[in-house]
Amino acid sequence: MAETRVITLGCRLNAFESEVIRANALRAGLTGAVIVNTCAVTGEAERRARQAIRRARRERPDAQLIVTGCAAQLNPDSFAAMPEVDGVLGNAEKLETDAFAPDAAGAQADVRVADIMTVRETAGHLVDGFDGRTRAFVQIQQGCDHRCTFCIIPFARGNNRSLAMGAIADQVRRLVAAGYREVVLTGVDICSYGRDLPGQPTLGQLVRRLLKAVPELDRLRLSSLDPAAMDDDLFRVLAEDPRLMPHLHLSLQAMDDMVLKRMKRRHGRSAALAVAARARKARPDVVLGADLIAGFPTETDAMFENTLAAVTEMGLVHLHVFPYSERDGTPAARMPAVPGPLRKERAARLREAGALARAAHLAAQVGRTTPVLVENDNRGLTPQYMPLRLDVPVVDNQVVAARVTGVEGTALVGTPVR
Repeated sequence: MAETRVITLGCRLNAFESEVIRANALRAGLTGAVIVNTCAVTGEAERRARQAIRRARRERPDAQLIVTGCAAQLNPDSFAAMPEVDGVLGNAEKLETDAFAPDAAGAQADVRVADIMTVRETAGHLVDGFDGRTRAFVQIQQGCDHRCTFCIIPFARGNNRSLAMGAIADQVRRLVAAGYREVVLTGVDICSYGRDLPGQPTLGQLVRRLLKAVPELDRLRLSSLDPAAMDDDLFRVLAEDPRLMPHLHLSLQAMDDMVLKRMKRRHGRSAALAVAARARKARPDVVLGADLIAGFPTETDAMFENTLAAVTEMGLVHLHVFPYSERDGTPAARMPAVPGPLRKERAARLREAGALARAAHLAAQVGRTTPVLVENDNRGLTPQYMPLRLDVPVVDNQVVAARVTGVEGTALVGTPVR
């Protein structure tokens, strides 16, 4: 019988949860099925989820096909109505082993989706590994208490719920023992970590204690950070412990004060610039990335230019750019819209600025020596999350020192330092 296949769409948290799903399906004895773990961050993400479902059905016509994830949580009946779908699971149910007990598909899809806003805890799911990776994701929190006007995710993920520090440390120890050299802390809003726990520990305190508790961990990386909620301990550990990678990805979304206000973000332009300056003071070799939305409703040319200028002002080299996409059920979807072609044009200009910044950063690395975690095929990542290809064979899953000899497209080329 064929193994159950898990198709992951969307964020790093989904990647982690897909490993939990894979393990739960195996424990439940579910074989030969296809599970699609969907994303709902934009309307386009949901459209792609439907495409993936139809493609999976064409490729595996006889398999049981289960849909889960954020899009399924928000619109379970619409996915259940798809002829390709045999079952729909919510974001809470997809992490329960019993949900994957083998069951003959009937004429109508089985829908098990609870009210996510009633979920109060985050279980400490233990994952032994990640197929084909030297990096592993560890979930430290779930949900979000904020209500940005463009975002539907809190209604798909529920309220902020944090995992106890001890459980996180146990998970990281387990992954390190399994051979993983790098761990990425992930969640929906990791800067809100600990607010629901006794004593309200911060993300920075978690990072500091985790690195102390697991000295054998080589590298620790963080997923997206809210610039309005980065605590003092986080900057302190960035300065003091080289095992925290010098790569911070900021959830900026925009860099114009009026747009940020209409987005209901909690930072302003000057505050975000200050975060960048503080990060560089703590760690001069830090590299910054950002999520940016182009063409948010009411965004004028001048407002967009403020965001575009910030790419250079903040020294952003890793950009995730999204043309604004209406999401039913969000306040922004009712605001005066920017024409679609203009959104795409602005997104293209942001991506071009990001590509130029990245190219300049890569060129500046030539001649320097940097550690590289080799993942496969003599390729790996620098601490600043830049891909690097080694010019001689190296054993996978090793951290090696490499002298950068050139740039190849959007990646570095280097040679091991003997």
